[in-house]
Amino acid sequence: MKKKPVIFCDFDGTVTESDNIIAIMKQFAPKEWIAIKDDILGQRISIRDGVAQLFQLLHSSQKEEIITYILKNIRFRKGFKEFVSWTEEMRIPLWIVSGGIDFFVYPSLKGLVQPEKIYCNRSDFTGERIEIIWPHTCDHRCQKDCGCCKVTILRQFDSTEIHRIVIGDSITDLQAAKMADQVFARDFLIEKCEEQQIPYYPFETFHDIRFALEQEEVFQLI
Repeated sequence: MKKKPVIFCDFDGTVTESDNIIAIMKQFAPKEWIAIKDDILGQRISIRDGVAQLFQLLHSSQKEEIITYILKNIRFRKGFKEFVSWTEEMRIPLWIVSGGIDFFVYPSLKGLVQPEKIYCNRSDFTGERIEIIWPHTCDHRCQKDCGCCKVTILRQFDSTEIHRIVIGDSITDLQAAKMADQVFARDFLIEKCEEQQIPYYPFETFHDIRFALEQEEVFQLI
């Protein structure tokens, strides 16, 4: 049986040109956010703890200002919209698997990716500070406290039937890259893949990814 390709794509810094959580922190958070960010990237604290701490720096009263700012400034990586259309034409499932937050992920992808094809974290603005809700936490086999656990999500798909393609850029994509059949990486994820000897294809645009995939036998047989 030929395996069916399925794409699992990160959002922040991958679909978009920059990380939207970092953009929010730069614009609205006190300087304490920098040390928290460094602890996340250095794997001294879990992603879930780190992101929760970052948003606790922000007042819920800033909600509308934050949403307006981030949606105004989001920029898609070159070729993404065409890539989505291509996956639809080829009938290749495309899942957005993001450590980002619902208030900017869903509206950014409206009209491009159906909500049921998006995994991301959620937000609660009812308290004094912004609280992050975690609907996709780690299963019993993952001890990384990921927040949005990408390996747990990937395990919901039968690896004997699908060719798992992971596209990402950061530490949040590392564990998924370890279990993928094919990895497309940029930025910090390249550094981690090289460090841990995970095979990968580098990319700068989604045109690069599409071109590489079209050369693969698994796609030529579709």
